[in-house]
Amino acid sequence: MRHPRLLTPTAARLWLGGLLAIQACSVDRAVTPLERFTPVAVLSADARDLDAMLARDLRANGFTGRVGASLTARLGRPLHGPLADIGRLLFFDVENGLNNDNSCAGCHNPKNGFGDSQSIAIGIQNNGVVGPDRTGPRNQRRTPLLTNIAFLPALMWNSRFHSNSGDPFDHSRGFTFPPPEGASLSYLPHLLDAQAFIPPTERVEMAGFAFPGGNGDIRDEVIRRINAVPGYRVRFGEVYPNIKRGAAVTYDEFAAAIAEFEFTLTFADAPIDAFARGHHAAMTDSEKRGALLFFGRARCVNCHSVRGESNEMFSDFRQHVIGVPQIVPSVSNVTFDGPGANEDFGLAQVTGKESDRYAFRSSPLRNIALQPTFMHNGAFTRLEDAIRHHLDPVKSAMSYSPVTAGVAQDLRGPVGPIRPVLQRLDGRLKSPLTLRDEEFADLVQFVRTGLLDPRARSLASLIPSQVPSGKPVHRFQ
Repeated sequence: MRHPRLLTPTAARLWLGGLLAIQACSVDRAVTPLERFTPVAVLSADARDLDAMLARDLRANGFTGRVGASLTARLGRPLHGPLADIGRLLFFDVENGLNNDNSCAGCHNPKNGFGDSQSIAIGIQNNGVVGPDRTGPRNQRRTPLLTNIAFLPALMWNSRFHSNSGDPFDHSRGFTFPPPEGASLSYLPHLLDAQAFIPPTERVEMAGFAFPGGNGDIRDEVIRRINAVPGYRVRFGEVYPNIKRGAAVTYDEFAAAIAEFEFTLTFADAPIDAFARGHHAAMTDSEKRGALLFFGRARCVNCHSVRGESNEMFSDFRQHVIGVPQIVPSVSNVTFDGPGANEDFGLAQVTGKESDRYAFRSSPLRNIALQPTFMHNGAFTRLEDAIRHHLDPVKSAMSYSPVTAGVAQDLRGPVGPIRPVLQRLDGRLKSPLTLRDEEFADLVQFVRTGLLDPRARSLASLIPSQVPSGKPVHRFQ
């Protein structure tokens, strides 16, 4: 059986109490024509006008503010506290990394919304620190946030893990992964259950280069290690009766625990959600004016969509070329693309099509203020700069300096070629957009605080002081 008999809420760990207070709801999918409002009208409107205009824009985009509360209804079951707690311990345990120096939490920092503390992730061969002082060879891209990941239909910057139905809760049409997995994980109930099969097999992230064999061999070794830890066997046995009777923990059960923990990282009750549910005082006037620009003349919603398959996550989950400068680490465990080994071809790495070069998935924007860096490679370290880049990508990219952008010292070498990137620039970004200073400030304010669930500001309480393997937990800054 995929999921065990549910235990009573009192059996769950205390830390799960707040996370599991989620109520199911229906989601209004109504779509009507989107009206546009000029910034002059926005800035001169009184509070009632702001409320009326924003409420109309949200209705036009089918935004309900209730997606976070729909989790258990879409799963078709309550969350399982004890299983999620096992997943939490596994998430922080380097036992799952065959290089014995990295865990999921090494790149997904709870103090950054379970996202990266770096511009470009540092996996194996790190110094045991998670935060600004983390050192080691870099990978190729920034690690995205995990908050609200249960609602994302496509994972990774080039969407190489995705649900074919466009719904991560629906496996009826299968899940697609790169070889060797392909569609073989499609029997699992949710995209996150399938995705949990991958991280321990990634050589630069957790597995290292010494262990022989392929992905299946690595997973077999991970499970052998987990079964050798009495603390994990006891905990899994409390959830799965067959394990308590002596059966081995399987990788499916390991993946189910990781996914269950990630389901608890649903933080989708930001001021914009409360406003959509009728609590208009939840947003400041600045946030409201910024939201009207976001849904209107600034055109942000064209790619950072909320309707349909977007699940109100502020992303269309499609690939776009937006002219991000190509920064390259001085030391990396990844060979970069291009003749100078200083490019990232993005989607083309998956499709093999030259026309797909430099295209990356639109980033979901919920809780984005928790990130210390922005874009797929963390080329910008200030939210203002990342948003300003969208207003005129050509000007921004051509004048970019990694030094003035504030990226880490080992990312300040010569940038990769930018002209080939700009030649493929998304047509929606080719015409510069001019905003007055006050308009720009409002737009930034909406993205920074209007989309932030305050419960996600610091999730450090989820860091365990110790894990069943007895191996050291990373030091989180």
